[in-house]
This record gives sequence, C-alpha cells and structure tokens, in this order.
Amino acid sequence: PEASLQHPHSRRRRQLKVEYDQDEGVSPVKTECWEPPDWKKQLGFIREMRSSRDAPVDNMGAEKCYDTNAPGHVRRFQVLVSLMLSSQTKDQVTAAAMQKLRAHGCTVENILATDDEKLGKLIYPVGFWRNKVKYLKLTSAMLQKEFGGDIPNTVEGLVRLPGVGPKMAHLAMDIAWDQVSGIGVDTHVHRISNRLGWLRKPTKSPEETRKALEEWLPRELWSEINWLLVGFGQQVCQPVSPLCSMCLNQHSCPSAHKCLYADISTLKCI
Repeated sequence: PEASLQHPHSRRRRQLKVEYDQDEGVSPVKTECWEPPDWKKQLGFIREMRSSRDAPVDNMGAEKCYDTNAPGHVRRFQVLVSLMLSSQTKDQVTAAAMQKLRAHGCTVENILATDDEKLGKLIYPVGFWRNKVKYLKLTSAMLQKEFGGDIPNTVEGLVRLPGVGPKMAHLAMDIAWDQVSGIGVDTHVHRISNRLGWLRKPTKSPEETRKALEEWLPRELWSEINWLLVGFGQQVCQPVSPLCSMCLNQHSCPSAHKCLYADISTLKCI
C-alpha cells in the first residue's frame, strides 16, 4: 500500500521539527511530526475497497452535477449550488434537484428571477429546503453584485456567502477552481477519521477534524481524501451498523466490531 501513495518523494513533509527556546544555554528541543501508525496501510486498503467507484458520490456528487457545456462562470456557480444543496442531503436527492434546476436554468440571473415558491418546488425534498431557497437567493444576489456573476476564487470570499461553510468552500475551490486550499470534511470524513484513529485526539466537529487532518496528512492527498472517505462511508463504514466484517481494515481499526450503532453527537462506538 505504501507504493500506491501519490508522488511519495515529491511531497513537502517535515519529518523532524526542531524548535529553539529563546533562552540562552538551552539545548534545542526536537519534536517528531505525529502521524497515525497504520494510516498508509489503511489508506491503501480503502483505495482498494473504493476501486470500483460505484458509491453514490461517484455518480451523483458535486463533480457530476454541473453542465460541462456551460460557460465557465455558470459551471462554477452550479458546483457551488450543488454543494449548498448537498448539506444534510443524500447525493441521490441532491442530483435530482440539480437536474430540475439545470432544466429550469441554473444561472445567477435565473435563480434571482425565480420566485421563492417555484424555487422551493425545484429543490424539494433536499434537507432544510426552505432555508436553502433563502440562501440561494441571497448568495446569487451577492455574486451578481460583488463578483460579476461568478463565484469567489478564495476560501475567504466563499465563506462570506450565505449558507456556505468551510467544507463547501474547500470543495468548491477544488472542483470549480482546481485549487487545493484545504480538506473538505463532511460527516463521513469526520466519522471515519475518528474511528480509524487518524487524529491525535478525538474531535467533536468536522471543522476540528479538518484542522487535525491537515496537520499531518500530505497535501497531495487532500483532494482525494474527501471523495475516498465519503464513498467508503456510504458503502462500508456507515454511520449505523458499519460493515466491519467486510472491511479490509478490520484488524487495524481501533473501532472495528464495536460500533453496533453510532451516537452521532459524540461519535462513540456503543
């Protein structure tokens, strides 16, 4: 599995960090960069289990929901819209809503010209669809006024948009702008990272998990890890009753065969 890591010799990774105390006469303190003991082997196994690419995210994720023939700014807007709709919504439902939106005309101008009732019918039954109607309208107005109808090309600009959080911003940067700004951490990535012990200490939110993963995971893997773990979470390492007996990591995962059901608020295996 180690051999399957992308560009193993080109990654900029600090093997040893040396910190110097400001006081004179104090010897340098050497601190090794922490990483999970079995992560390379576990990553290789997850890649093997995901090799068929047949999870919902593979066919209906944000990368599949935009019109490839549309102008660049429209494609980027559709990526952002699909990410906004995907929050607390299954990929199948998001994809169906995006199909209806695209048939209606998924552009900044059309969203602003569509009344709330019609827009609600187009995106229903995505999770919290009423709030998302409001966010889509507010975001579209902001994009038209401040960004010429395109989406921002920075994380800072994206998170200013109503209804857009860090996860969506990092994924939008990756998919829409082809720039890796950070790891997109949703509930699947959050849950699996904690179960595998890929964090120095357990985390309570996706944003905490993102920061903890970025401390040690090589940057060239940041783009892949979301797609990889989301599909793995949809098919094997599920929130409730994970299929540990089918998982190639069952002998190295500290949570294997312990998660009869998941306490979502604490991510403890009970």
